Amino acid sequence: MLTGVKKSMCTFLAAVTVLTAVLVPAPPKVSAASDVIVNLSAEKQVIRGFGGINLPAWIGDLTPAQRETAFGNGANQLGFSVLRIYVDENKNNWYREVDTAKAAIAKGAIVFASPWNPPSDMTETFTRNGESAKRLRYDKYAAYAQHLNDFVTYMKNNGVDLYAISVQNEPDYAHTWTWWTPEEMLKFMKENAGSINCRVIAPESFSYLKNMSDPILNDPQALANMDILGAHTYGTSFSNFPYPLFKQKGAGKELWMTEVYYPNSNNNSANLWPEALEVAYHMHNAMAEADFQAYVWWYIRRQYGPMNEDGTISKRGDSMAQFSKFIRPGYVRVDATKNPDTNVYTSAYKGDNKVVIVAINKGTSAVNQNFVLQNGTASSVSPWVTDATRKVAAGAAINVSNNAFTAQLPAQSVTTFVAALGSGSGSTGTTYEAETGTTLTAAVTETINSGYNGSGYVNFNAATDAAIQWNNIYCATASSKNVKFRYALESGTRNLDVYVNGTKVISNLAFTATGSWTTWGEKTIQVGMNVGINTLKVVTTGTEGPNIDSITVTLN
Repeated sequence: MLTGVKKSMCTFLAAVTVLTAVLVPAPPKVSAASDVIVNLSAEKQVIRGFGGINLPAWIGDLTPAQRETAFGNGANQLGFSVLRIYVDENKNNWYREVDTAKAAIAKGAIVFASPWNPPSDMTETFTRNGESAKRLRYDKYAAYAQHLNDFVTYMKNNGVDLYAISVQNEPDYAHTWTWWTPEEMLKFMKENAGSINCRVIAPESFSYLKNMSDPILNDPQALANMDILGAHTYGTSFSNFPYPLFKQKGAGKELWMTEVYYPNSNNNSANLWPEALEVAYHMHNAMAEADFQAYVWWYIRRQYGPMNEDGTISKRGDSMAQFSKFIRPGYVRVDATKNPDTNVYTSAYKGDNKVVIVAINKGTSAVNQNFVLQNGTASSVSPWVTDATRKVAAGAAINVSNNAFTAQLPAQSVTTFVAALGSGSGSTGTTYEAETGTTLTAAVTETINSGYNGSGYVNFNAATDAAIQWNNIYCATASSKNVKFRYALESGTRNLDVYVNGTKVISNLAFTATGSWTTWGEKTIQVGMNVGINTLKVVTTGTEGPNIDSITVTLN
């Protein structure tokens, strides 16, 4: 981003985006569409969340009330679960990031950080395309990795445990910050990223240009040091959203869209409708075509963003909230008919024993849409609608008959349907009980609390280094797997480290309270596994851990 001015002002983006005309439709004609088939057993990516950046160094911090609006999930709140923050090149300014980050974490959000520039003593000028530019000095790569480590430590010491940190914001569009070539990024990822004490995001290309990330995916050492492939999607066509090489090489890695402002428009476009509906359409493609696990907007509060400057939610924010309020961290996208009618786009997700379906109607006429649930049951669905006049408004419940329901999608609208799933709905993967076929360390099988499956559940007896290891997880192919934990936790949060085949793949995985020791919830992670027999182990890290009933392993 340009300081104080979004990239919407840049010539190249003005050329790639065509604005949607504002239409005032006549009373709609209702049309019919093909069925939307939702297959609850066909699991796709695990969703980490939705959010945006707070950048007090450039536009001022969010107020306490605005933090509540952004990260709370009640009425008139966005339900954001991801916060991006700024790694200032000057350590004396790092304090600016703390308050909003702590508030976001208190609401259950994860926080990651991106730098625009290294400290000035680590950079040098060079000539790029005939113009003066800035880059990280080659003899300062190790010092820069330590700089990023220092930020991670500073935030942790101030109550903010970062989920991840990026190497560089938009290294390939650095007109006012630091340039990196693909070769320079690869060198850093191979030789220095492994020393960073946090998950590492790279390369955050400004337009999801694969030449920045292909070298990392094709190099085993660089790939081992990258935890999250981050990308921005400014000017990226939807046809370029799929990434076959990541599907081939990225097992166990995460794929995030870490910044966008879409559609690019005038500086006061937050409440233009149906232009703001394009935000939901972009999110649909990010989830259903690109398989992104996180979707992160540019400024949270801005006159073109999800929150107006006065702290109220804009129409763009309403479009985002149709996803962020209902598709919570750890939910899994499942297969659904993507485009049942010319102007209708749908995607589906499951988690917390619910199914969530987001349906976008870009047309100027209402559509009667039929939905069919496969491998799952529900008795009714609750719709929530945003259109020209409504803002995430609750509608009347719709009955489900023979695993199907029909709903009218208003003209130029986005509707989110939420339903509680019946027993037996969802995954057809392999379930492994915690109490059988496992190796327990400072943990025991118990039957005191009800609601478990199998012969019992496992209770950790120690706050540190107690473990459950599943010894015989069979995989027919080497690929990324979804692992769903069935667990119970009365209150608070417990953190576990996760190991696959003896290698730690996730640190301090958070398990949040289910409400009681007899209330069993679910948490899904995504890890890479080898062909044949695999082991998976979870280890306590300073707290005793939740009671774990089982895991279910499915193909991503």
